[in-house]
Amino acid sequence: MAQPILRTDRLLLVPLADRHLELEVALDSDPEVLRYLFGRARSRDEVAASHAQRMAHAGPVDGLGFWMAFAADGGEDDFVGLMMLPPAHGPDQPDDPTVAELGYRLARRHWRKGLASEASRALLAHAFDTVGQRRVIAQTMTVNAGSQGVMRAVGMRYVRTYFPSWDDPLPGAESGEVEYEMTRAMWAGQRR
Repeated sequence: MAQPILRTDRLLLVPLADRHLELEVALDSDPEVLRYLFGRARSRDEVAASHAQRMAHAGPVDGLGFWMAFAADGGEDDFVGLMMLPPAHGPDQPDDPTVAELGYRLARRHWRKGLASEASRALLAHAFDTVGQRRVIAQTMTVNAGSQGVMRAVGMRYVRTYFPSWDDPLPGAESGEVEYEMTRAMWAGQRR
């Protein structure tokens, strides 16, 4: 199953493609957007490398991957952000194709409008109702209150705080990282 185009009341989520690279470059040129990820803007070469990795991560589990969000009434002329639902990966994640990882990165002009929550609900519905995932996780720095607010707003529950080791830690890293989850049973309970 290919990644579908997803729609919400205010958003059009289009599967990430090579034609979107310049939008990713523009998004990652704002250091505030990357404050809790890299602590700085990223170069075009860094973004191009990340884009290639995202495209590769979209393949292993049918239907999972990355989407570019646009305002539903503006089409691809009104870019909102990058929405993520790849298979969970990383040193502290088991290789389990039934677990996906939710993420979102919005252009600053679209912050505090509920769009990350709206897109996340659509991705959770897709993960559980279409792809058949068992669990979806989301992780962020403990000090990233905005991201945690989205996780709670969509009904995810806190799982743990953990303390990864970083070569060059960002401010706030001493408070650790948090993980939230939504299970298939939790999703079914919310739908009732």
